[in-house]
Amino acid sequence: MSSPTLLVLAAGMGSRYGGLKQIDSVGPGGETIIDYSIYDALRAGFRKLVFVIRHEIEQAFCEAVGARFENRIAIEYAYQELNDLPAEFSVPPGRTKPWGTTQAILAATGLIHEPFAVINADDFYGADSYRVLAQQLQSSDDYAMVGFTLRNTLSDFGTVARGVCKVNGAGFLDQVVELTGIAREGSFAVNTDSSGQSTQLTGDELVSMNMWGFTPTIFAQLQQEFHRFLERSGSDAKSESYLPSAVNELVVSHQTRIRVLRTSGAWFGVTYREDRARVVEGITCLIEAGAYPERLWS
Repeated sequence: MSSPTLLVLAAGMGSRYGGLKQIDSVGPGGETIIDYSIYDALRAGFRKLVFVIRHEIEQAFCEAVGARFENRIAIEYAYQELNDLPAEFSVPPGRTKPWGTTQAILAATGLIHEPFAVINADDFYGADSYRVLAQQLQSSDDYAMVGFTLRNTLSDFGTVARGVCKVNGAGFLDQVVELTGIAREGSFAVNTDSSGQSTQLTGDELVSMNMWGFTPTIFAQLQQEFHRFLERSGSDAKSESYLPSAVNELVVSHQTRIRVLRTSGAWFGVTYREDRARVVEGITCLIEAGAYPERLWS
């Protein structure tokens, strides 16, 4: 089986960070989270990168990010755009942002012809996560998801969105529910939905952090799910098609199955600016433990 590709969802970076020039370093040599992701992916056996970006950040992204890796691994770019819709749909008045992570993956249709992993550009998943996912992609045609423990993925500075997963006895995903207002509450967590209703969580729940493994057959399946989403919510100026929700539809309708992989790897993310200190501290500890060199690319 061919070496897997890594699909990096980076179309939201400009807006999320306030401009690509403000991407924060988290490593002692000025490394960003993407540097650690690519370093781990290369060690795990990934041999191609596809970055999903927007045309408006293309030059800045290629100079600030892509140029660092072009001599180390094959790179291609896909573009997520607001008006990239099936012919029968149009952008509703007032909408200014693309349509979410399902659309982002569809932007790479035609560029990937081998098993591939999907990650968020601004999440640190840990080396073990890439190893177990690469092994899965090279040994099975089953789709896969790397699961993380909810309490280890929360921010101290605001709410987060997480796909909470139910796994059956055979180790496959039964259901994933996207919760978009989860906050830490002591050793527990609480989710507050759009209507203001709160639900207590233990913190031990297994969650999706958008680290998935697929084969190219996923593109046609997600195209159908995206079409259904647009039929339901295409007139909404703010609705998004989240990948965990689209995958959940495929699972509950028995169109596919997702093997859930558990990992000992640490997860860090920068949902809020204030989260950066925790990421820097976590990576420093990993360097001191010998998991990474002090300078990744020296």
